[in-house]
Amino acid sequence: MSTLTAVPVPVRTARWSATHPWRAIGAWFAFVALAVALAMLVPTRSTTDTDYGIGDSGRAHAMLADAGIDAPLTESVLITARSGALDPAQATQAAAELTDRMIRAPGVASVAPVEWSADRSAALVTVILDKGTDDAAPLRAQTAATGTQFPGLAIDQAGDLTLDDGISDRVGEDLRTAELISVPMTLLLMLLAFGALIAAGVPVLLAGTSVAATMGLAAPISHLVPAEPTVNSVIVLIGMAVGVDYSLFYLKREREERAKGARTLDAVEIAAATSGHAILVSGGAVIASMAGLYVVGAATFTSLATGAIVVVAVAVLGSLTVLPALLVKLGRFVDRPRIPLLWRLNARIGRGGISRRLLAPVLRHPRMSLVASLVATIALAFPAVGMSLHSANLTTLPADIPQVATFSRIVSAFPSQGTTAVVVARITSADQPGIEAALRRLTTDAVATGSFTDLGHDPITVSADRTVTKLTVAIPFEEQDSRTRVAIDSLRESLAPKALGATGAEYAVGGSAAASLDFADRQGTRMPWVIGFVLCLTGLMMIAAFRSLPLALVSAALNLLSIGVAFGVLRLVFQDGHVESALGFTSPGFLIDWVPLFVLTILVGLSMDYHVFVLSRVREYAASGLSAPDAVRHGISDTAGVVTSAAAVMVSVFAIFATLSMLEMKMMGVGLAVAILLDASIIRLVMLPAILVLLGDRAWGRLVPREAESAQRAAERVPELVVAGPPQSAGVAH
Repeated sequence: MSTLTAVPVPVRTARWSATHPWRAIGAWFAFVALAVALAMLVPTRSTTDTDYGIGDSGRAHAMLADAGIDAPLTESVLITARSGALDPAQATQAAAELTDRMIRAPGVASVAPVEWSADRSAALVTVILDKGTDDAAPLRAQTAATGTQFPGLAIDQAGDLTLDDGISDRVGEDLRTAELISVPMTLLLMLLAFGALIAAGVPVLLAGTSVAATMGLAAPISHLVPAEPTVNSVIVLIGMAVGVDYSLFYLKREREERAKGARTLDAVEIAAATSGHAILVSGGAVIASMAGLYVVGAATFTSLATGAIVVVAVAVLGSLTVLPALLVKLGRFVDRPRIPLLWRLNARIGRGGISRRLLAPVLRHPRMSLVASLVATIALAFPAVGMSLHSANLTTLPADIPQVATFSRIVSAFPSQGTTAVVVARITSADQPGIEAALRRLTTDAVATGSFTDLGHDPITVSADRTVTKLTVAIPFEEQDSRTRVAIDSLRESLAPKALGATGAEYAVGGSAAASLDFADRQGTRMPWVIGFVLCLTGLMMIAAFRSLPLALVSAALNLLSIGVAFGVLRLVFQDGHVESALGFTSPGFLIDWVPLFVLTILVGLSMDYHVFVLSRVREYAASGLSAPDAVRHGISDTAGVVTSAAAVMVSVFAIFATLSMLEMKMMGVGLAVAILLDASIIRLVMLPAILVLLGDRAWGRLVPREAESAQRAAERVPELVVAGPPQSAGVAH
């Protein structure tokens, strides 16, 4: 059997797997089992506060950590009346009982004196934990016991550990919901696409095993790149999308070649030479796109990019190895058992029947179609100009998580528990005078500006060796309030330099609000570099795959439009608050800072999947000598069914995430679902064919003669590999 020299790697891999099917299948499932076992044997290393350090706030955190005076973990217990006014005597008694219980609980370092709200309607007991304490269960037990003892009081706990527990539990619930819905929904879509149960199950099997293997590999990888809490959700999101896509590409072409009379082994090899090559290129494009996140240099992006890259690489590996083996072993049984109604519907529609009718006006009036589609997409993208970014905070968490509701009440009653900033000063000599006095003057000056308030207790903490001093100041605004930025900027640019400039101390301004601003600034500065990196790298891959500069430039332009649409939709829905009630959220007035950039890289990568697939088929027809309009007509008609099915899977999976309770997942799901839907319809079925027709042979550069010669050699082996018109239906829905 001759080799299609243009694509040696996918063909050689497919040929080995096809001739050693049981070895390939066994090796794949052994790999998946080993990866899953690793997750059970190797603990996952999660990101810590230190991993997120950026800019001035990162320096402040590092100084505190080195000095051993970084803020300890705490748990807060709020005491209020169940109804009516709070009885101070009863609340004092409950606080004393709670303090006595907590001080004897494991993992507790100390308990702060009870603190009262300004109107005496609430009391707060703050529990300081030992370093290394990671279990809040004993503390929750003491809180519950105290609540039982005082039934007239509402005694609720929230803090570092319990908030993390509540969020982790909700993320786990959301992830299980996504898994439970996405698998049967994907299977249903595959049944609609193929009309046969086994053919529908193969893509779901590959996607599911790819996700399982990646989740297993994520545990040891986390010791090199610490795992973000949302990384598993991203692995499911990306893994299901690309795993199904790649199987669709391969299986669709293999069935098409069998329908034309090729033997199963020949059909698999032709699929490897065409769809296998497209999978390799598009997988590389997804990986290149996700690699752009490393440019930001932040723990969140590094973790999410690593998880996405690994799951794509695993899905590509499975598509090129175990998939050919499965198809050879299944043979024509891949089309069994048939679902009668769906099978007949597929055959009656025929390949490209619907898309050809939609495509006809575009090919007749390419300029008009291009202008109209440009106007529509630019209108959707325009709102992106006003995007506002901020890190996730209390307002972005689901209010129905009990710990979140409790902490919101604590912040409302005790403003000092809300937004704060810290000024950290480090001196080289332990006996250098004046630092504490300078920081106390700084506190007075800061409060006098009106942008800060008194903390309510001693705001100064000094390290054991007296080289590092920390000042904490309260900010009476929410973190996302524009006045918070003004306050922190004034602290950094005028107040701190004025107070500490003459002391010779090294100083930095940090805290969670400052860290959020530093992250947003870093992202804003580096986003153009990320966009440039992604577009340049994917453009270079397009040039390498198609040897055409015009195609690379067209791909970059279409990707930019897709990005603009995604950002515009995100701004309209989540920042401006449109369709809040329909999606079940309350707008925080901003977009969570990491979401747009992550959506950008996912969108570029995934849209390149079917972009490469469509262009590869159009190129085949152009290489066979068809005119540009005919090549576009036949190429897009041939691929419309699989592109529609692939896009439907992506949109469905992303739409599931849009229904979840965590706002990050909801934003990512909505942005990607809408953008992929428009990308697969307006951009790829209107704009792309219109541009290809207008470019004509200039789209392919010097590629067509070379491809024509290669296609001729392939045609001599399988006469119907290259045809002048679209072949008969292979039973794939369009």
